[in-house]
Amino acid sequence: MEIWINPACSKCRTATAALDEAGISYTVRRYLDDPPTPEELSDVITRLNLDPWHLARLNEPAAALVADLPRDEAHRADWIRLMSANPTLIQRPIITTDDNTTVVARDPETLATVLKTP
Repeated sequence: MEIWINPACSKCRTATAALDEAGISYTVRRYLDDPPTPEELSDVITRLNLDPWHLARLNEPAAALVADLPRDEAHRADWIRLMSANPTLIQRPIITTDDNTTVVARDPETLATVLKTP
């Protein structure tokens, strides 16, 4: 299992604490220090069954980079490229289980789905 976190994020700390409490082994990726490549981010977005703009943190200062970018298939790669280059735009925490199930664990219900994963 891998979790993409920002250690300053309370939801990320909640998720890692829950994984620790459940005794689940995981690898931490501090995605601000080790940003995903566009290919990695595209794979995650595909597993989440989302469009990139649904995974974007639009309240970040870097959101100005995507503010006028159309939310359509023609601009999907642009969104992914900008999010990869500016990882503060990526929602967190993102957990990928060993079977490649991927979730954005921002709420207790979603987090609970990975805690049940063997």
